[in-house]
Amino acid sequence: MANSEFPLFDRRPKRKLAAILAADVVGFSKMMGENEDRTLNNLKACREITDGAIREHHGRVFGTAGDSVIAEFASPVDAILAAVEFQRNLLDRNAVVSLEDRMQFRVGLNLGDVIVEGDNLFGDGVNVAARLEPLAKPGGICISGKFHDEVHRKLELLFENVGPREVKNIENPVQTYHVVFDQNLENIVARKFKKIEEKNSPGEFDQDRETTVADESTVIERKKPTLLNDKKPRIIILPFQNSNNNEDNEFLVDGIVEDIITEFSRLNSIEIISRNSAFSYKGKQVDNAHLASEFGINYIVTGSIRSAANRIRITVELTDPSSVNSIWSERYDRTLDDVFEVQDEIVRKVIIALIGKLEIVGLERAKRKPTEDLSSYEYLLRGRDFHHKFSKDGVLSAIEMLDKSIAADPNNAQAYAWRACSIGQGWGNGYLEGEIEDPFEEIKIMVQKASEIDENDFECNRLMCEINKLFEDFEKSEYHGRKAFETNPNDPRILNALGDLYVLTNRAEKGINLLLKAYELDPVGLGASNADKRLGDIMFGAYVNGDYEMCIEYDKKIGSKTPKAWASKIASLSAIGKTREKNEELQKFKDSYPEIEIENEIEKIHFQDINVKNKFKELVI
Repeated sequence: MANSEFPLFDRRPKRKLAAILAADVVGFSKMMGENEDRTLNNLKACREITDGAIREHHGRVFGTAGDSVIAEFASPVDAILAAVEFQRNLLDRNAVVSLEDRMQFRVGLNLGDVIVEGDNLFGDGVNVAARLEPLAKPGGICISGKFHDEVHRKLELLFENVGPREVKNIENPVQTYHVVFDQNLENIVARKFKKIEEKNSPGEFDQDRETTVADESTVIERKKPTLLNDKKPRIIILPFQNSNNNEDNEFLVDGIVEDIITEFSRLNSIEIISRNSAFSYKGKQVDNAHLASEFGINYIVTGSIRSAANRIRITVELTDPSSVNSIWSERYDRTLDDVFEVQDEIVRKVIIALIGKLEIVGLERAKRKPTEDLSSYEYLLRGRDFHHKFSKDGVLSAIEMLDKSIAADPNNAQAYAWRACSIGQGWGNGYLEGEIEDPFEEIKIMVQKASEIDENDFECNRLMCEINKLFEDFEKSEYHGRKAFETNPNDPRILNALGDLYVLTNRAEKGINLLLKAYELDPVGLGASNADKRLGDIMFGAYVNGDYEMCIEYDKKIGSKTPKAWASKIASLSAIGKTREKNEELQKFKDSYPEIEIENEIEKIHFQDINVKNKFKELVI
């Protein structure tokens, strides 16, 4: 007899798909041990913030125990909007209360199947969210892969891929992501903390707090972007010494170091100075104090490499530039077949030495080996080495080596991606005339091929971001830009590509923060002919953001301006009423580029909003 005829006797568990939010207070037990009444009062105030945001976004709290909150949402978009809202509101609260009254929550979000029993929910959908919560940073949000798949294209949020994590009582590893919060807001609040603590002793805090907050509220409303959060360790990996003392071994030494830099750039626990900036010190005497001052670094990695036949010796040292003391050093004697494992081990040992725990589960080296074929890998390294020479001969030799890499292993995605990069460099600099019939079409073919082999390759997604930007398919451009960022959040080329996209699509404040981060990590630029491009992009972003003074200020740092940078400065001068200076600058441009019409250069810029382009043109002309 069917149960539907007797619904009162239907004992089958009811199931549904739900977005689950799990939140917990950081350090709650310690707070209770120090002052129970104060902690409970603060928890009540914070719960008004969290529960209010949950209700506003159509959620329902179905579980509480002490300091924890568990809520369900029909929509994962509503769930993450609620979490972001109350985390930011809690951040604002923490900015105006005493140190003892501050409270931070960690949040885990998951989308999964749940079992309904009355008003309660059970099952893995709930359990995974609860297990993700401790993986979040204080004040942060950690989400599952399923949840990420549903929301990442629907919201203007950035996500950082931290890889699969083993969690308690869950059979398979859970793919995890961290929500990347607006650094502008976080840095503003950090400044507020500092000012409040400087201005107020414990006895006078309440008296002066209102004035302090009122003064700082102006700062919150400003659209002024800020630079990087300086709490993370910042590292520079200098070019390793070629102990063979022969030029032919140089590509191997530099290639291995470049791969190590790339591995570090995938980690959120540190900030890494780019390959381009680090390699500007190749062959030079390095003053550690100068490096620390120039790049704001906390640590330096140096080393040497010697190879013989199929054997390789890699020596590595981690140093604190402020004390010149060695923190960690090691020597590896291996075969070339083990080079990938050695690279990984170096990254792990350095992170352990700096942070005290392993935070690199998401590296998944086995899935990212460019190739199992060592000859293909060798040609790839040679190709990259030639690519970095930024010359016609370099580009042509790079393409030749990368062709050989592909021939040795047609499934080497990196070889296709770097071939596309080299063609782009040659095309942009006029090196390929008579060499490749249609460079742009060739780039598309290479990127497409690389994507088919490895759709998560960050180089491929970076290039797809740039290509779709050219075609003004901004949705696809953003999809690939975000995907590249999630895989590699410290690569300045990715930061620049995504930042420029945000500027072009009327999100200049968000864009310029990424552009500033790119410049901090790579102030040297992309080669002699392109060294000032990052500064020019910042100038353009500052103009679009309405920060005309910033645009003019960054012009002082540039050696050689692109037409876009010229136009940005001219438009900024015009916008603030400096007509004489604007006309002088316009004349300087005409003298510098007599063959170029500045109006035509503006037409080449891919604005999403035609009105923004027209306004730009009006101010320049």
